[in-house]
Amino acid sequence: MKALQKAFNIHSHKINKIEVIKNSKTAQEAYDMLETYAVNGFDSVPPEDKSYFLKCFGIYYRPATPEKFMLKLRIPGGFMTAEQARVIGECSLEFGQDYIDLTTRQQCELRYLTIESLPPIIKRLNAVGVSAFQTGVDNIRGIVADPFDDLAFDNVIPSHGTLLRLQDIFLEKPEWISTLPRKFNTSITGNLSNRCNVYGNDCCFALAQKDGVFGYNLYLGGRVGMLAKSADIFLKNEEEVLAAFSATIELFKRYGFRDNRNKSRLYFLIASVGMQEMANSIREHAGIEFAHAGETMTTMNYIEADHGKIQLRDGTFGVHVVVPSGIFKGSSFIKAAELAIKHGNGELRFDMEQSFYFMGVKDLNALLQEDYFLEYKNIDTPYKNHLIACAGTEHCPFGVIENKNDAISMAEYLDEKVPLESGRVRMYWSACVKGCGIHGLGDIGFEGCKAKIEGINREGVHIFLGGKLSGESTEGQTVIKSVPLEYAKLYVESLMLEYKRLRNEGEDFESFHTRVLSYYTRAYVGFVMMLKAYLRAKNIDIVCGFETKVLTGKNEEFEVFELGRKLYYHLTKKEPYSSYERFTPGNKREKLTDIRKLVPGTDEVIALMLEYMLNPNERLRAVVFSEITPYILLYNITKSID
Repeated sequence: MKALQKAFNIHSHKINKIEVIKNSKTAQEAYDMLETYAVNGFDSVPPEDKSYFLKCFGIYYRPATPEKFMLKLRIPGGFMTAEQARVIGECSLEFGQDYIDLTTRQQCELRYLTIESLPPIIKRLNAVGVSAFQTGVDNIRGIVADPFDDLAFDNVIPSHGTLLRLQDIFLEKPEWISTLPRKFNTSITGNLSNRCNVYGNDCCFALAQKDGVFGYNLYLGGRVGMLAKSADIFLKNEEEVLAAFSATIELFKRYGFRDNRNKSRLYFLIASVGMQEMANSIREHAGIEFAHAGETMTTMNYIEADHGKIQLRDGTFGVHVVVPSGIFKGSSFIKAAELAIKHGNGELRFDMEQSFYFMGVKDLNALLQEDYFLEYKNIDTPYKNHLIACAGTEHCPFGVIENKNDAISMAEYLDEKVPLESGRVRMYWSACVKGCGIHGLGDIGFEGCKAKIEGINREGVHIFLGGKLSGESTEGQTVIKSVPLEYAKLYVESLMLEYKRLRNEGEDFESFHTRVLSYYTRAYVGFVMMLKAYLRAKNIDIVCGFETKVLTGKNEEFEVFELGRKLYYHLTKKEPYSSYERFTPGNKREKLTDIRKLVPGTDEVIALMLEYMLNPNERLRAVVFSEITPYILLYNITKSID
């Protein structure tokens, strides 16, 4: 472990401001004052308790809601009883304006809570086994897992019991409350399908097999924008999982960096010493020579939400309830608890897409006939069925855009403009770069940002494509940056029109991206999204988009020329040049005929853009899409009309 010590020493010359606050007292001291704060009122809460210490117990002060707090609850693996759901719902209804957020980590959050209401709420929650301990800041957060675990037909190793034993290592233990350099996220699944974003955590235990033995492969270092990587460790049983986990968190606690808070996650420690050194240190610290990694088996996509149900091993069903953007109500939770007892086995399960399932349902029709499904769909449109959106500006100080209703608004717009009878489109929205909406893993991801129009900041998004949950997951990449929100829906509409036109029967967007879009550069995809929106706005009927056979080899210069050639041909029914050689005119002396002469009334912007894309002089020709993007900005159309 000399390498870990050396890396730590390099970063130990100073500590960040949060570490200074953490050294001023223990988090427990702040928590022990909660009753006193409730008696004396909001103004009696010290700034450091509001900004940090109370967050260790899930109590978040949100300036966006003055003098009101959010309470983040720990729901292990998304498992919840009807009694727990009822009490959470009652607390929300009585104290929190009947509002609940469901999260991408299978948790839920109560909002609009006064300091006076927190002690009685916490007592009522604790009475039914619901804790908020260590759900914020520098703690081991709620552990995510497959919501169906051993009840699913694709389960190989039941993991919920192991999850609870992992949790017992640190939960409500003083030595683990606010003692890490930064937050620490954990996942575990013994299933073939990736229903919990298993690879998106600091420490991940994914189903694997080695030499005919089933266990888990260990992955480490996941964070926003960065999936965890294999530690080349295979864990053959529960005891090895517990030992590897204990070693990992103890090493992170001892050697994790505390100087720069933006670079203090486990990822940065691993980046400093290398994964092999980290794995060797885990083996040494645990005192176990863990085997090298086996074959990872958690590689399948999940399908339950698309069918509204999942058949369980005991012959009953888990029945899906869509909660777009995770915007839920306490009263709805109370009703869900009643229905869980009436029609199911009294259990509910949260998933990673801010929705939930009734478990143990025998009579599907009886449940689905309940009025509950008039408000919350069992199967919604393909645009809402997998919709994720984090808190946004209404509740989060880091949010750049409102987010939740932005996501719903776009989903409804797309359903109106490009209705899909079937299909699967996972749209994941994060209100800022922190990525709580896991936008990088969406088929289409949105990251809130500021977008300037004539120097004036507007609410906008960066648009990502290509996130995947299949395999060992894949982070999406940006195709268009800083898009004003009012135009983003038009660009995504372009994409959905192409998906609808080219998709194979039953093909989801992830597969469509792999089969079609992945053969183009990101710049080409983004430009076509914008170009098609421009053409629709100008009522120009030109066939342009994507093809299933691509010859440009993801060479952007070739793509620019070939797209220009096709646009010219579609407008004139003539080729711009008599011959071609590697996506350039074959005859260097041949001139480009002005398209305005061939097609009078051609849109001037398109004519100018084509001249640039097809200029016979290579030195004067556009070679990247960023050179021609200004021609087709939708804002310019609005400006010219004004």
